[in-house]
Amino acid sequence: MLIFWLVLFIVLVIVELSTFDLTAIWFAIGAAVALVLAAVGVPFWGQIIVFLVVSGVTLYFTRPIAKRYLMPKKFATNADRVIGMTCVVLEDIDNVKGCGSVSVDGKIWTARSVDDQMIAKDTLAQVISIVGIKLMVRPITQEENQTENKGG
Repeated sequence: MLIFWLVLFIVLVIVELSTFDLTAIWFAIGAAVALVLAAVGVPFWGQIIVFLVVSGVTLYFTRPIAKRYLMPKKFATNADRVIGMTCVVLEDIDNVKGCGSVSVDGKIWTARSVDDQMIAKDTLAQVISIVGIKLMVRPITQEENQTENKGG
């Protein structure tokens, strides 16, 4: 059983080194402990139990710590607060040419049309979503603009 645990350990370490995704290291540790037990003559069923217990315990107790220190942190930018807001088109929005900008909440953003239609400069538009660093907008119709101005 020494060879079984040694091969399993090596395979798991290679998987972990090739992904750096914290997916196999816990089981490699379990395989290493089982390898030691096989070397001292513990029966195979005992090796399996220890492998499962050690893998489970290391996974349970160390994964949260490892994730906290090894995984990239996401920083909230609050940029999504502009979704739903009305903006003014500063530069014609043309998805084919890849141009267009809007002003919303006092900031200038690169913008694209959600339905690929051109939107002319000085048109009022609504921010629908954010894709990367671009706002996806749609023009506001006259009816919507009048309803908005009436406070409705």
